[in-house]
Amino acid sequence: MVADVVTEFIEGLVETYPGLQFLDGFPQVKVVLRADVSSATYNKVAVISGGGSGHEPAHAGFVGEGMLTAAICGDVFASPPVDSILAGIRAVTGPMGCLLIVTNYTGDRLNFGLAAEQAKSEGYKVEIVIVGDDCALPPPRGIAGRRGLAGTILVNKIAGAAAAAGLSLADVAAEAKRASEMVGTMGVALSVCTLPGQVTSDRLGPGKMELGLGIHGEPGAAVADLQPVDVVVSHVLKQILSTETNYVPITRGNRVVLMINGLGATPVMELMIAAGKAVPNLQLEHGLAVERVYTGSFMTSLDMAGFSISIMKADEVILKHLDATTKAPHWPVGVDGNRPPAKIPVPMPPSHSMKSDESLGRPLQLSQQGHVLEVTIEAAAEAVVNLRDRLNEWDSKVGDGDCGSTMYRGATAILEDKKKYYPLNDAAETVNEIGASIRRVMGGTSGILYHIFCKAAYAKLKASSKSGITSKQWAEALEASIAAVSKYGGATAGYRTMLDALIPAAAVLQERLSAGIDPSTAFILSSEAAIAGAESTKHMQAQLIQAGRSTYISPEILASVPDPGAMAAAAWYRAAALAVKDMYQAS
Repeated sequence: MVADVVTEFIEGLVETYPGLQFLDGFPQVKVVLRADVSSATYNKVAVISGGGSGHEPAHAGFVGEGMLTAAICGDVFASPPVDSILAGIRAVTGPMGCLLIVTNYTGDRLNFGLAAEQAKSEGYKVEIVIVGDDCALPPPRGIAGRRGLAGTILVNKIAGAAAAAGLSLADVAAEAKRASEMVGTMGVALSVCTLPGQVTSDRLGPGKMELGLGIHGEPGAAVADLQPVDVVVSHVLKQILSTETNYVPITRGNRVVLMINGLGATPVMELMIAAGKAVPNLQLEHGLAVERVYTGSFMTSLDMAGFSISIMKADEVILKHLDATTKAPHWPVGVDGNRPPAKIPVPMPPSHSMKSDESLGRPLQLSQQGHVLEVTIEAAAEAVVNLRDRLNEWDSKVGDGDCGSTMYRGATAILEDKKKYYPLNDAAETVNEIGASIRRVMGGTSGILYHIFCKAAYAKLKASSKSGITSKQWAEALEASIAAVSKYGGATAGYRTMLDALIPAAAVLQERLSAGIDPSTAFILSSEAAIAGAESTKHMQAQLIQAGRSTYISPEILASVPDPGAMAAAAWYRAAALAVKDMYQAS
């Protein structure tokens, strides 16, 4: 069945290679890991990568000693879910921590980002390196950035070798980050890929090729007539090494590594021909010393005909890591080891954050802080409920029309869960439970961003006293949440997102608290800044600065409509501030 292609691929993979295993979580959790690694005993940095399936052998085929410790597999061309990523982290991460190597796509950034924050809150040491090696398009001015392509495989190998050598998490992350900044990739397609169970698109006509395509079947940057392979290779190399775009810090006289990567349906013979054309071109036309050449299929796009070229600036450290021994089956090494007669899946690891039934749930008697927290949560959620129709109306003009409905689901879940499940006397755990409510019912980008928001606040508040959180600590938690949403969502002030309300609110709150103003008054003043910030989104120009669907809306429409996400954030923030003020005035 089409729905089973990824799980069946994993089953075949682990039967083929004795050093690989998978977690017993099918079909939701699809994680391939080293059979010899357990979080209880592993004493080196775990290196984890992953993403949507359909790019095989990436990433599961690069799991093995000296490369990846685990690979997280999503459905075809779909980012893996947070629970799957968390399962992988918990299964292989020991006291040395883990590095997540993530290709630069919004879904991967958000899901791996939230998983990282959850893992950190459970006590794991986690670092992330985002790889964006695409050289097909002009340097981006927006927040999307360059796509992650086959150069990611070289970064995986370098990080895996550094981890195998016993380096610390900080040092492994630094090696991977440095490698990611040294590599550039561009692809050429002769056909369109076929999604499982679907008819192949006829977008690319006969005698045509696409230059600068991605790996998910999206159109390339340009369509051209078929050309001889040496002409195509020359064009791609010039694009990657262009001094105008300055994608990679490579100049004449440098040492480089070359990767010729098949996209799924290109014979090895043709890939070798491309490699044979690329090496002398790099040497004679660009004055580069080609130290290593890797040719084969490393990161594909199902059955697409074509190839990509990756060039990485090399030095002794990079070459040492690339040459280091690995048992990853699809790195250019042989397969060895005896295959066991049967494979028994590894049990799913428990969450470190699981609490006993007694520790969670609404307390029998609320403390003063618990009462304030309950009233504040209720006011904020009801404000969102009441704003549903207006949010949908705004979103119908600048998005897909469901912002209000999505926020409404989250708000009503919070109101319902508050009655039974929120340990209101513990502010940190209550914020964490709010995030769990949101995660359960809110879909789309807004749901995961609000979950990240809550998870970051939880981590900040968890270090505070359970007996009472100060206004200063709440302000710091708000700033931590904003930073996490900006980090994983890619937006900041001026991008027409909820941050346009929350960033000015946080700034005013900190400023007023530092000036010694009464906390409830400071909260009210900061909520006024939130409202003003949200309203200001109507006047933001559409110059590739927006995040989300507003990116594609004309300036004329944007000029008359505020961002729904910003208005929702301002509404619940303002309602919370007014609730706090009313309570303290009444007391």
